[in-house]
Amino acid sequence: MAYLTLFLTSFAAATLLPAYSEILLGTLVGQNYSLLWLWWWATLGNTLGSVVNGVIGRQVDRFKDKRWFPITELQLHKARNRFNRYGQWSLLLGWLPLGGDALTLVGGIMRVPWLNFIILVGIGKGLRYGFVIWAVQTATGH
Repeated sequence: MAYLTLFLTSFAAATLLPAYSEILLGTLVGQNYSLLWLWWWATLGNTLGSVVNGVIGRQVDRFKDKRWFPITELQLHKARNRFNRYGQWSLLLGWLPLGGDALTLVGGIMRVPWLNFIILVGIGKGLRYGFVIWAVQTATGH
């Protein structure tokens, strides 16, 4: 049950929903769970949550002219320009607490090929969760 909860929390944390998977992961690291499986489920959930952002991003052009749409054409233009500066490699930073979700959304807007999107986002998120596990183990002396 802990792995499923971690997966779901990590998934939600990658979307616009308020969730903090690092706190749950840190708590579980201190218990008797497999570190590899904790890392795997957190990384998988968070990466798939970012795929949801990418899917939403791919729909932006469909809705950008609607009155209710929250992003202006100028904001979209700026986001595209910023993303183009570093290209799809910026998806490695999709783990960032501030702006990471936006990067994955823009990756969808820019229609980064899915395989590249998933690999780059997965690497970044896997490294982040690996660091969290290492930091908790170091701090607790395990």
